[in-house]
Formats: sequence, structure tokens, C-alpha cells
Amino acid sequence: MSDNVTTVPQRAAAETGDIVLEIRNLNTVFPLRKRMLEAVKNVSFTLHRGRTTCVVGESGSGKSVTARSILKIVDPPGRIVGGEVILHRHNTDRGAAGAEDLIDLAKMDPRGKPIRAIRGRDIAMIFQEPMSSLSPVHTIGDQVAESIRLHEKASKKDVARRVIELLTMVEIPRPEEAAKKYPFEYSGGMRQRVMIAMALACNPSVLIADEPTTALDVTTQAEILDLIANLQRNHGMAVMFITHDMGVVAEIAHDVVVMYHGEVVEKGTVEEIFNNPREAYTKRLLDSVTRLGRRAPQKGEQPRDLDRRAEILRVENLNLTFGEDSGLFGGKTKAVKAVNDVSLVLHEGEALGIVGESGSGKTTLGRCIARIYDPQSGRVIYRTKDGGQVDLASLPAADLKQYRREIRMVFQDPFASLNPRMTVSQIIAEPLIVNGVASGSELQDRVADLLARVGLPAEAMERYPHAFSGGQRQRVGIARAIAVNPRIVIADEATSALDVSVRTQVLDLLIELQKELGLSFLFISHDIAVIRYFCDRVGVMYRGKLVETGDADEVCDNPTHPYTRALLSAVPGDDPSRRRIAQRTRYAPAAE
Repeated sequence: MSDNVTTVPQRAAAETGDIVLEIRNLNTVFPLRKRMLEAVKNVSFTLHRGRTTCVVGESGSGKSVTARSILKIVDPPGRIVGGEVILHRHNTDRGAAGAEDLIDLAKMDPRGKPIRAIRGRDIAMIFQEPMSSLSPVHTIGDQVAESIRLHEKASKKDVARRVIELLTMVEIPRPEEAAKKYPFEYSGGMRQRVMIAMALACNPSVLIADEPTTALDVTTQAEILDLIANLQRNHGMAVMFITHDMGVVAEIAHDVVVMYHGEVVEKGTVEEIFNNPREAYTKRLLDSVTRLGRRAPQKGEQPRDLDRRAEILRVENLNLTFGEDSGLFGGKTKAVKAVNDVSLVLHEGEALGIVGESGSGKTTLGRCIARIYDPQSGRVIYRTKDGGQVDLASLPAADLKQYRREIRMVFQDPFASLNPRMTVSQIIAEPLIVNGVASGSELQDRVADLLARVGLPAEAMERYPHAFSGGQRQRVGIARAIAVNPRIVIADEATSALDVSVRTQVLDLLIELQKELGLSFLFISHDIAVIRYFCDRVGVMYRGKLVETGDADEVCDNPTHPYTRALLSAVPGDDPSRRRIAQRTRYAPAAE
């Protein structure tokens, strides 16, 4: 392809209004061995200056491929085979007030200079996982400065000053110090702010945000959504916000594009989509939000007799401090009380939710109970099947094997927690073999039965994890966890990596298994809606401490601790006419 910019007929601004980018009948394909995968099929929509267009749909719907097609960064062998991506660029050199150049990005060479000049300057992109998008060996300041150096003719002093301005703009504390730090020294929310600073370095007219809050807790998500909205108001950008969370859409969108299997099935204003959805798929996405806003129907039918049930686990004054240590470059890291004098009770057949922000100690608490970490003080009293009691916290590692069969974990990431070199059959069979439960034909029968229990076909046994979706992989992880008939399952953010609709399916599966097998759950999550749907009681953690416990509905409807109230106020709503996040409360511990 030629490196010359391909333009379409020019029109005055009066003809195009506030249009910044037009996607017209875009088609992107990925050649497979026997067929051509149409990842994006005849997609058309328009981005307007000062408006946020949310592109929504489940994993595999084509959202991210559409975004990457706009910037010509589709992973090979994928390629655009049809359609136009028209950038409306205001031309200040042509003299006519309001005149525009209309540039078709789809016809540009992906490696050519013209498209490289547009990336970052006219159209910038924020990616979902900032840790994999940022260089681990360059400082934050160097990485923000790189975009400025690429697109602007500025002195070293001016670049340094602009870096500090950008870090200040995205509300990173002590920007002069932050510029000298490395990405690993910051939390996920702070790293995402760095990505936003990089994206805004050259004042782009279009900002594409690809699932920028999916891995964040609700309070950090609210801060990032607020930040993007404020920056949009100040700079007049068009924002294309990709998400699968309709609650986020209700909070921030002006316009909505709904995608399914690579196609646009519905589009309109946010009010039209929420108040009068036409397509069954859109209705299903909206239903998944409202369902997670209340207690599961299956749970509502159960009498709440927790006080009359026997305790299966009691945690007393548990403590774990991660001590002061030398950092990678010789600096000292401050001691952190990850679990600070935590006490709780889990009853037989109960689902106890543990909720809090990232860094609150939720996962560390779960790992102390499972003895993945060794607590420094406190007790974890487990009641055995014969009615006896054992303190897991003080038990020697050699004696833990039989209890680890009865206390199992389901992990957050269904991609990382399954061995990619093992078949599904081998993954599920492993705990059965290790614990001497079954072998031979009996082993295969047990694996097939476990797959059926979690809703997967028997033919899935010989396939590898990469052949499954995220929701299916999590079902494999659940089958592995229940393989040896445990009594307690510790689910650590087991649904946070899943689409909202798939999340509901997995939660319903866990409820069925809880009834069938009499399981007790310690359910760790940063998602209040998930906790309310699945759990009987909830404990709220903040900086290692358990600050509030109680019935799930009672805590969600009438929280007593100010931190719980702040946490609940940051949860996205389901009504675009009543946007909650902008009016949320902040928790100030010093004011207690």
C-alpha cells in the first residue's frame, strides 16, 4: 500500500456536525485452516465530539477487534477486507473556517508513516490490562514522554514539564516523584491513570478505552470513570468505551452500540437502549444487570436458619503482616498488615461473602485459611466430619493433606489456573489421583460425571483449556475443586474475569452444587452485586480489618460502617436517568 494519505471528498463542518469518526460497513477476518472467521461483519456507527459511545457485548462479540481495526493494529493474520474508517480531521491550514479533511484509515498501510502519525495524536487507545501494556523496565515518566517525543517538536525541558502536567491532570499524587517510578510500584488503578496520561499526551480527538475498568474494584472503577468523563468535558474528545458491563454503560454512555458475533445488532441513545430495547440479546444483557442487583431466586426460597446450623469453620484473631523488605532496586518496602485481627464464623451450607477494595486483604485471608500462607498469629478452627476440631493455623505442613481435600479453592483467573499442557480430563482427574480416590475406568467415569455436573459435555474431556471460553474454563476449575467432595470451597474472585451474563450462569451453577453437595462457601469478591446475589452473609474488609459483618441484604440495604456506605455508593446502577457514581460518597478513615 502507498504511504500517501487516502482522503474522501471534503465537506464543510456544517455538513458533518460534530462527527469525529465514522465506521462504515467495516469487515475484519481471521483466516483459519478450513474457513475464514468473520470477527467483524459490516459494522457501522459514528463517534461524536464530546459524547461517549459504549460498545457492548460478551467476549467474542468483536468489540476489541473493531477498536483494533480502527487503528490498524489487528493481530496477524487478521486483516480488514472491506469498509471504511473515516477520520474527520479539522484542517487549520486550508483557510476555510470549519473545513475538514476526511481520511480513510482502512486503506492505510498498517506500518506506514501516515497511520503511525494518527495513532496517539488523533486517536489514542487505553488497553484493558495496564501491566502488560506498560514497559516494566522504563519509568512512568519516560513512557508518558515517549508519545510526546514521537508527535511533538519539543525540547527536553518542555517534554518534562508536559509529563508533570499530564500526571497532575490524571490525579496521580506527587507527580514529580511518580515520574521516576516504575509500573510495578503502583496499583492497578494508578497504572490505568498512567495509561490515560499517555493517551492524552497529544490531545487526541478520539479516545478508545478497551475494557479499562474490568480488573478494578468498584471504588477504583468509579474514580477512573469520573476521570475520563471530566477529561472529556475539558477536551471535547469523542470517547469509544468498550465494556461488557451494562451498569457501567448506564453510568457513562450517551450512545450505545450492541455487538453480537461480530455484528451490530442494535444501536441508539442510552435512553433508547435501556428503556426500549428491541433485540432479545440486548434484553438479556440488561436482565443480567438487574438480576445481579438482588438475591438469587434460588436463595430467596431458603429459610435463613444460619444460627441453628453447626459451625464448620471459626477464625479467631487472625494476623498476617508482610514484613519490610528490600525492593528490586534496593529500596525498602513498608510492612503491611494484610490480615489484621480478623475473626469470623462459617456455618454448614452457608455462603459467606468477603468484599472490599483491592489491597483490603480478602485474598490473603482466604489463603491463610487454606494455609497457602502461614498466619503469624490467631486460630483457624475447622470442625471435622466426626465432630472434632483442629486448628489449621498451627498444624504442621505435613499434616495438612487430608484437610486440603476437604477445603478447596476456585481461583480468579480461569486462564492462568489451568495447566495449558494438560487435557481437561487430566486437570480434573489430578486431585482424584493425588488423593487415591479413583483410577482406571472408575476415574474416567468420575471425570465424565463431574463434567456433566458443571454443564460440560463428556467429549470435552480430551480437549485443552485453550479450546474453551472463559466461562467454560471456570466450570472446569469448579469441577476440579469439587472432584474430591470437599466440605468448604474458597472461591477467590471466581467470576470477576467473566462476562456479566456468564457470571450469572456460573453463580447459578455454584448455588445448585451448594444444594446438591451441602457445600459451605467463603466467597471473595470486590463486586457487591455478585455478593448480594450469591451470599447469605457478608463481611466487609478494609486495609486488613473486618469492619462490618451481617446478613447480605441487611448490609447492602442498611450498612452501618461508613466504608461500606462508600463502597455501595460506587456500584454502578441500572438506570441512565439516575447516575449514582458522580454523587457517591468517599470514605475518609481519618474522620472516624
